[in-house]
Amino acid sequence: HGEWICFLDSDDLWKPRKLEIQKEFHETNTDLQISQTDEIWIRNGKRVNPMKKHKKYGGDVFLRSLPLCLITPSSVMLRREFFQEIGGFDETFPVCEDYDLWIRITVRYPVGLIENKLVVKYGGHADQLSCALYGMDRFRIKALEKMADSPLLDQNKKRELLKELIRKCIIYAKGGFKHNKGEEAQTYYNKAAQYTDQLKGLV
Repeated sequence: HGEWICFLDSDDLWKPRKLEIQKEFHETNTDLQISQTDEIWIRNGKRVNPMKKHKKYGGDVFLRSLPLCLITPSSVMLRREFFQEIGGFDETFPVCEDYDLWIRITVRYPVGLIENKLVVKYGGHADQLSCALYGMDRFRIKALEKMADSPLLDQNKKRELLKELIRKCIIYAKGGFKHNKGEEAQTYYNKAAQYTDQLKGLV
């Protein structure tokens, strides 16, 4: 019922004053509908440094968000009305529903970045959902396929999205053959060929 929504995954923590600092940020940056903070990573009980590819960015982050999820749900603050306007999470996704949401948001809106490390993000434990489900990338592929025909994409964004779709389909197909899932693997090779044709057709 509030004006703002924040998420907190079961295996993450907020640092003290996280909400206060983020709310003050939005009071200053009134044009922004969504923001994220930087974070601390704990893997198997030890603090680690995120790789360069996981660096947080603000502004127009759509193209940076295509290869992997660069927005951590537990770091986000967004307006409730904005969340409803976007359509919320697609609950048909058992995983990667956040990836799907972020690309739907970032294709249209900038993201604010607070560089304070206000979230502690834990990973590496055996019951982590991302470690338990085979072939998570197929849900990222599904998210990109949903976006592929969007009128919100300009030529450059469409081109980069198709390139990422092709890359993910080929990687997933190779993994399918390794897991003795030849029929499924061939389906994704066919998808890669289909999107390659679309890419060639762009002016």
